[in-house]
Order: sequence, then structure tokens, then C-alpha cells
Amino acid sequence: MTGTVKWFNDAKGFGFITPEEGGKDIFCHHSAIQSSGQRSLQEGQTVEYTVKEGKKGPEAENVKVVG
Repeated sequence: MTGTVKWFNDAKGFGFITPEEGGKDIFCHHSAIQSSGQRSLQEGQTVEYTVKEGKKGPEAENVKVVG
């Protein structure tokens, strides 16, 4: 799936991704980011990811920044 980073809080280590195809925003924890050494995302970045069912709903995993 592809989406755009809605916001990401570096201090707390999480944020949300807005799916390109619409629907609810997807929770993203810093541990799901696959870029080596990267543990945060910037608002507006385009990312690719897969979705798993987390404790509180859909959660992104295997997050990679596109471009």
C-alpha cells in the first residue's frame, strides 16, 4: 500500500499515515520503519507499507520512504 505521512512525533516515536486509496489513517510506530538507522518520518513524505491488525486497530509495518 502507499500513503502520505499525516504527522509523526519524534519524541514519542509514532505517527499516522493517510492511505492513498482513502479510508482511516493508519498508526505507524518507529519500529516499523525499514530504512537503516531511520526512526522517524516527516510530514508529507510518501511511504509504502503493509498493514497488520494491531491492539488498537490497523497498524503499518514494513514502512519504506518512496523517492
